[in-house]
Amino acid sequence: MAAVQCSTGGGGRLAGGAGLVPSKRLSVVTFNLHKGMSPFNRRSHMQEIASALQQLSADVLFLQEVQGRHAGREQHHAGWPQHDFLAAALTHSASYGMNVRYDHGHHGNAVLSRFPQQLAANHDISVNRLERRGILHTVIQPEGWPQAVACLCAHLNLLARDRRRQYLTLQHYIQQHVPAGMPLILAGDFNDWRGEADSWLGRGCGLQEVFVQQQGQHARTFPARLPLLPLDRIYVRGLHVNQVAVCRGQPWSHLSDHLPLFASLSLAS
Repeated sequence: MAAVQCSTGGGGRLAGGAGLVPSKRLSVVTFNLHKGMSPFNRRSHMQEIASALQQLSADVLFLQEVQGRHAGREQHHAGWPQHDFLAAALTHSASYGMNVRYDHGHHGNAVLSRFPQQLAANHDISVNRLERRGILHTVIQPEGWPQAVACLCAHLNLLARDRRRQYLTLQHYIQQHVPAGMPLILAGDFNDWRGEADSWLGRGCGLQEVFVQQQGQHARTFPARLPLLPLDRIYVRGLHVNQVAVCRGQPWSHLSDHLPLFASLSLAS
């Protein structure tokens, strides 16, 4: 398999504070799996996805469109449930939040972590019956860090008016369920090609997007073979951003319709 290729941006700037010193690094990835299937659902990419993610060696992964069950595909393809299959390949813990249920199975968001997950709660942010969406909320305690980190994995709607309602829901959820002093990572597929999420989440929650902070613009992740739209995001609060990267080229361009995003973070102290 070809080596993982990521285009990077360095620096080392602080999100959600100033004049603070970075500590031990935490690497994170967000990736929409497209249910682990090739275009037209002809074959499973799960083994290739597992191998590619092993090469990234991220501490925490925020995954969307993860299938927890599919009665038909389970008969022909290995790797079920997909979150457990990937967690075993990476020797990570796994949390899964089901968002969409159908007769033959279900899919949703997942968080995989090198560190134990102290909390796992799935919050419904759906605004219509056609698009079932959720926020998967976990808390991790990185080794050597004096503070735990809140991790929220999200997948938002396709229409802008629906996403605006979901931004408000995210604001209220964070204000109610994440302590103000706790470092926070919110990552996922925001479907935000208009670039509206930053102002909503910055104003309401003090979150900053890591690529905007490092490179002045969002990373283009969709479609994977010729990325034009910046749909995927990593937002942080109370964390130092050391490096960001978009995983481009082989094998990523054929594993999903989205490209993964990578960020190296440190605890602000």
